[in-house]
Amino acid sequence: MAPGVNDAIRQLIAKRRINATSVMMPAAYLGTGEAQALAALNDDEPRAAIGLHVTMTAPFAPMSGGFAPLRDGAFLPINEMMKLAVTRRLSEAPLVAEITAQLRAFIDMFGRAPDFLDGHQHVHLLPQVRNAFLKVASEMAPNAWVRQCGRARAGRMVHDRKSLVLDVLSLGFKSQAARHGLATNPAFAGAYAFTSKARFAKLFPRFLNGLPDGGLIMCHPGFVDAELIAVDSLTALREHEFAFFNSDAYLGVLAEHNVALA
Repeated sequence: MAPGVNDAIRQLIAKRRINATSVMMPAAYLGTGEAQALAALNDDEPRAAIGLHVTMTAPFAPMSGGFAPLRDGAFLPINEMMKLAVTRRLSEAPLVAEITAQLRAFIDMFGRAPDFLDGHQHVHLLPQVRNAFLKVASEMAPNAWVRQCGRARAGRMVHDRKSLVLDVLSLGFKSQAARHGLATNPAFAGAYAFTSKARFAKLFPRFLNGLPDGGLIMCHPGFVDAELIAVDSLTALREHEFAFFNSDAYLGVLAEHNVALA
């Protein structure tokens, strides 16, 4: 997404503070050795799973020809994509072509299929999009796992609106993935309201509540730069997340909950 985000993620992987990241192929900052530097972190021993972050929302542009709908050559915002998907007004062929193009670009860049696939702004969970997503993943990366975003029952908080939306969007996703022969993470956590009042260090221990072995916690560490500001509204909170993961307090929370990274 941006050089500062890339740098922060690589630093945390090198220090074994996070153990997975996914790559946005339509984004502008994979050149000048960025992808190679990421892959090199696994040269001596495995430190992180590297996945494909399927991207189909603004301000990014498609990698395939003939994708629709578009606005000024770019994907639509997530809210508009969601409305079209829920009302079944998307066409499957352009979705399949775009996801295929992004997956092929990943394979060309890294010389292998991704370890897992997920979606920017969770676009891969949307009706119609998920059908294309699972079809392409099963055909081109059958050994990869795919991210579902349903929480463990013990970790659900009714007032958490964003997580509730993800719970609903994830209904049936695991079983649909299984029918395609694809594995999924057993549970998901990490969603929160991106407001100035958010305190990630206080939120993080809640994400561990009820999380089973193999559960996945989403995070967004990064350093703010002009390139990030140009493409995303999530800025300062990325630095808060990085500071927490880079701290001794994070290690203490893991130890207190008897949790270790896989």
